[in-house]
Amino acid sequence: MELMDELNIIINGRDEVLANGLFDDYHAVDISMELEKLESDDIEKFVRLLTNENVATLLEASEDDILLEITRDFSNEELIEIFTHMEDSIVADLLGLMSTARRKSILSIMKKADSNILKMILSFDEESAGGIMSTNFIALKKNLTAEEAIKKIRSISPEKEIIDEIFVTDDYHRLQGIVTIRDLLVYDAKTLLEDILEEVDFYVYGTDDQEIAANLFSKYELDLLPVVNSNMAILGVITSEDIIPIIEQEHNEDILQMHGVNADEEYDSSWFDSFKSRIPWLIINLLTAFLASFVVKSFESTISQVVVLSAAMPIVTGMGGNAGSQTLSIILTSIARGEMSLKDDFKLIFKEMFLGLTEGALIGLCAAGVFVFWHRNLYLGLILFLAMIFNMIIACSMGFLIPLVLDKLKVDPAIASSIFLTTFTDTCGFFIFLGMATVFLPKLI
Repeated sequence: MELMDELNIIINGRDEVLANGLFDDYHAVDISMELEKLESDDIEKFVRLLTNENVATLLEASEDDILLEITRDFSNEELIEIFTHMEDSIVADLLGLMSTARRKSILSIMKKADSNILKMILSFDEESAGGIMSTNFIALKKNLTAEEAIKKIRSISPEKEIIDEIFVTDDYHRLQGIVTIRDLLVYDAKTLLEDILEEVDFYVYGTDDQEIAANLFSKYELDLLPVVNSNMAILGVITSEDIIPIIEQEHNEDILQMHGVNADEEYDSSWFDSFKSRIPWLIINLLTAFLASFVVKSFESTISQVVVLSAAMPIVTGMGGNAGSQTLSIILTSIARGEMSLKDDFKLIFKEMFLGLTEGALIGLCAAGVFVFWHRNLYLGLILFLAMIFNMIIACSMGFLIPLVLDKLKVDPAIASSIFLTTFTDTCGFFIFLGMATVFLPKLI
């Protein structure tokens, strides 16, 4: 039986047992996706059959639209009960989607300690480290003994998600280091935490972009990452489980932006939203295309006398564009991981120039051979060979420089790099090829 059929049976029969049992047979994500196809009344009937824990599970797995649909069916008091089964960071995200009035109303009737945590998370941008951190960690004062720490952990661990690693702080809640459960069991019971802690090598500030955290996890294969404020007081922790969807999200955003598409656009976005997202970059592409067109127009006389040039031009610019895109992809990935900067890695441009030279020579030789055999003109092959080399050198160099310069100027290189690269490879490719053809025109006619 299909999931939708089961949902209809449950809704029509108002069967609580079957409704909650559905979470044993299906993932909450799949249930949420099917709920999106139902009418609002049917969604309300279904969620009203669920336990608070299963409603929480469903909320954690749902997209924004269905989240708001579900929460509308519960009072503020009921939502607060449901929130006890959810991560604070997810609750904060959910509250951020609600109207200001309802958000304030919910926070006003929550326990002060809980509302303060949520207010702190809400104070951060949703794509910052503070916006995705979890507050379910254990932090103990450095002057506690191992025995006292174990007693403390026993009393609070059921409420916490992360208990294998314990953060150690001073009297001002400033992060001093980390100890593990194993440390507490191995060392003498009277040993102070400050004597056995290990320094924390990596951390992020709450205001840092989530991409910085993602890069640290990817580069150093971390299991968790503490989040601190400007005074080094620990605010929360990001786990590897938290960061996996962030890494995927950042990757998808970069892919979309490289092709001039807004990262917020989905396959089912409205026609107007898709149009509004794409048209600005298409207009910019059109303007840069006019520049290449102007170069071609300038050599109209040469092309009219040697028509075969028009067949060779796209090869020069096309191969340059492909070579530049290869370099661009590598550099964008390295910048996203925090591995490259214009200041530290500028000398690597010579490697890219040599790569362009060798690639251009090989590809140019192949293309030139074809055209010499095809048109029986050695000079045409020579022009194509040299133009390919020069344009490939330019393409690889620009594929390297453009994203680094844009990153230095605080412009997202994923958005604008491909447009500038295309402009350089097309304009330079046409100019070099047609310019040399003009010089050797008597040999081509």
